[in-house]
Amino acid sequence: MSEKSLYDQLGGEATVNLAVEKFYKKVLNNEELIEFFEEVNMEKLRQHQKNFITLVLGGPNEYKGRDMRKADEHLKLNDRHFDIVVGHLVSTLTELGASSKQLETIGKTVESTRNDVLNR
Repeated sequence: MSEKSLYDQLGGEATVNLAVEKFYKKVLNNEELIEFFEEVNMEKLRQHQKNFITLVLGGPNEYKGRDMRKADEHLKLNDRHFDIVVGHLVSTLTELGASSKQLETIGKTVESTRNDVLNR
């Protein structure tokens, strides 16, 4: 029998939905990040984030948007912004019961997107 994906281990769609809500509460209350969301369709962004987190956790891939490099190229993000966002994601997933081993796996996957997000 195959091992359950992180997506299934952490509670699937219900956990992802809750994670995205908690995550954006943190992000939108962060003074260093808020400017990046001033003219953003948050409903659409939340759905993209749900799809991204689902993918990172090994759930069904339903992402059909632009790649991260194209989607974020206009933002002029730097490593500090990326680290803050990752910190909010990690703290959110920790609150929802992710273990340190699970967070390590998730962190490696998210870190692999750094250069695309930062357009390098």
